[in-house]
Amino acid sequence: MTRFRLSIIMVLAGTASFLLSLNGCGSGSKSTFVSPPPPSSSQYIKHVVVIFQENRTPDNLFQDPVLISRQADIANSGVNSLGRTIALSPIDLANDYDLSHAHPAFVEMCDLNAATNTCAMDGADRIGVSCAKGSTNCPPANPQFMYVNPSDVQPYFALAEQYTFGDRMFQTNQGPSFPAHQFIISGTSAPSAGSNLFVSENPKLGAGCAAVPGSTVALIDASGSETGSTYPCFEHPTLTDLLNTKSVSWRYYTSAGAGSIWTAPNAIQHMCGPNAPPPNATACTGADWTNNVVIANSQNPAPILTDIANSQLATVSWVIPDGAESDHALTNDGSGPSWVASIVNAIGNSQYWSNTVIFITWDDWGGWYDHVPPPQVLVNCAQWGCGYVYGFRVPLIVVSPYARAGYISHVTHDFGSILKFVEQTFGLASLGYADAPADDFSDCFDFTQAPIKFQTIPAPLDAAHFLNDHRPQTDPDDD
Repeated sequence: MTRFRLSIIMVLAGTASFLLSLNGCGSGSKSTFVSPPPPSSSQYIKHVVVIFQENRTPDNLFQDPVLISRQADIANSGVNSLGRTIALSPIDLANDYDLSHAHPAFVEMCDLNAATNTCAMDGADRIGVSCAKGSTNCPPANPQFMYVNPSDVQPYFALAEQYTFGDRMFQTNQGPSFPAHQFIISGTSAPSAGSNLFVSENPKLGAGCAAVPGSTVALIDASGSETGSTYPCFEHPTLTDLLNTKSVSWRYYTSAGAGSIWTAPNAIQHMCGPNAPPPNATACTGADWTNNVVIANSQNPAPILTDIANSQLATVSWVIPDGAESDHALTNDGSGPSWVASIVNAIGNSQYWSNTVIFITWDDWGGWYDHVPPPQVLVNCAQWGCGYVYGFRVPLIVVSPYARAGYISHVTHDFGSILKFVEQTFGLASLGYADAPADDFSDCFDFTQAPIKFQTIPAPLDAAHFLNDHRPQTDPDDD
């Protein structure tokens, strides 16, 4: 009598592996099959572009009926400190006032419940308002409880509807732009490696290693208390160091040079290469700065578009707007969605589309109401120096031929997720900062799907507008 034994063993260790053995008695025959691992980003992605816009929340920027119908978590009302429900009102993207988004504004809007250690999210009405000079009827009623007119942001809606929209993307710091821009290149705003303090605010008297003597920036400890200050020039590893080690090309496109809170490399001493020991430097002159930091000017107002057209896109790129092209309240001219669309369209209609992912996110919440409390995250002190993590939600759009089409990601992401994705895609080590505990965006991709064919994103302004916009670049007014 012939007997057969069939055994199936499944091992789960990040990916599933199957071992099938079929033995026939006396035959000695045996066949073994091990399924291949699922495709990974390293097989398909050769370019990563990070577009870092300014100061918005999902509730404020994405009142999109299509996304909401797909269960994106977008609210049209909120609760103030008096317990009253306030309906969100429409406002132009280029509005005439700004809201505080300093760390104290985070504390007010969060309204931490000490018993549960969660944000009540009912203090937005306590956030301060700054009106433009000469504006009338400013501020409006409930200025924090606003949403941007959908007609102003249709390019964003088109991108989010076609590709992946994340409704659980959180900024990794609890304050304004300067520390947020540090997190997007290095996963930390610590002044030095191993520090148990973080930079928490925008600096006074200028940012970076060429800031004037006497410039300072506030520091925050693990309890969330702002205590002390430091000169705004730091020294610790960044993602660019890992890229350099593996000879992976990178560029950082910005519209403001040394001194800007939006130009992250200027505050990392070995990236800036100051021309004198800080605080006496007047310029960045280091190799990273001169070779990889590309500053827009009136002669070349859109260098990212020029490089794409000239087939010179680096493997990893950060792209930072200027004040007019940003979505920053009070300082923008409404062109931000078109500016983002021009970059996406340039890549989508080029040879780069087939192997590129574009992460579009916003650096902080800008003081606008959002209803989702940030999750509490346990932090390994050995990795972070016991730093605090997670501010409020910011929008996220993942654009790629391998992004899940029409997908809403409810997975928790933060700026460290972008760093981790780059590290895993290009075989880099971990920095051990925000990238270490972060997820890797794996839910946002399907590398087995037929690649999405690019469709040009309609926008009021096209690439020619930005390539021929020779106005002086504008720095943010981000107090």
